[in-house]
Amino acid sequence: MPLTDSFEGEVVRVELANKNLAIYQINGKVYCTDNQCTHGNALLSDGVIDGYEIECPFHQGRFDIRDGRVMCDPAEKALKSYPILIEEDRIWVDLN
Repeated sequence: MPLTDSFEGEVVRVELANKNLAIYQINGKVYCTDNQCTHGNALLSDGVIDGYEIECPFHQGRFDIRDGRVMCDPAEKALKSYPILIEEDRIWVDLN
């Protein structure tokens, strides 16, 4: 994914290696988590970003996009987060 396509303050859905991922850019830094809410069958890329939190569009559970931790109920299980590498204006996601 090219970084030159600025998406500051937004979340973008990406399919990569059979994984549904959410890529975020906040304050110039890029983050990646699973796109599926751990509480229900909802895509976080359809949710709302507030600071460093993404809110699930179904039940308003919130997760920290930097590390996937749960910020409020009804979510109880953290999201998987993935390390990001920016190289030559491209975003690389470490899925290992």
